[in-house]
Amino acid sequence: MPVTPLFRDDFYLSTAEGVVTAVHDDGSIELDQTCFYATSGGQPGDTGFLERADGSRIELGVTVNGADKSIILHKPLDGQPRPEIGEKLVLHIDWARRYKLMRMHTACHILSVVCQFPITGAAVGEDESRVDFDMSETIDKDEVTARMMDIVAANHPVYLQWITDEELAANPGIVKSKNVRPPMGLGRVSLVCIGENAAIDSQPCGGTHVSETQEVGEIHIAKIEKKGKENRRFRIKFGAPEA
Repeated sequence: MPVTPLFRDDFYLSTAEGVVTAVHDDGSIELDQTCFYATSGGQPGDTGFLERADGSRIELGVTVNGADKSIILHKPLDGQPRPEIGEKLVLHIDWARRYKLMRMHTACHILSVVCQFPITGAAVGEDESRVDFDMSETIDKDEVTARMMDIVAANHPVYLQWITDEELAANPGIVKSKNVRPPMGLGRVSLVCIGENAAIDSQPCGGTHVSETQEVGEIHIAKIEKKGKENRRFRIKFGAPEA
């Protein structure tokens, strides 16, 4: 049964109610709706817990997609109780972790504005993220940091616009990533926009992001690694650059 992904319309929704629609042999739980983001596009899935009517918890280890994006599986940690089909649960995201990932994912978009090269890979982490670019040029990491922080400090709005799958298929050039396609098959695709009227950036992405660039906080490029003749890996970390 397709799930309603509440996170697609509200990145700040940290709790919600859901009804159990399936429990699999490995304990994975499906719900009619969820605020839990499933691992996708380089961003890890949410962790947290499901609260039962008696106040007891089902602690979750990770959230992933099933056979396709219409299925979201909430995977409990070992030894957790199994809910009943039709049982109503209250969903609680590990918000501190999710918010870090939202800030980091937004930082990755800001990096792609500063370094306008095709993206060959990315991984969003709680304390460090990486973005790989198809580029051979030498670039100064401190200069990249300064330009990213200019965008952060300007406090541009970050928001979603929606286009149809057909509109994206007709305009493939708006996708910066060479290897990862934005989530399609659900009828609509979200464009993550930065700046008034998307003046800074507009990029198809199904991840979660903060609502203004200032929320990202202080970030820096910790390292730029050469991963091939025409591939550079940028590592983003929170905080000021090390002296």
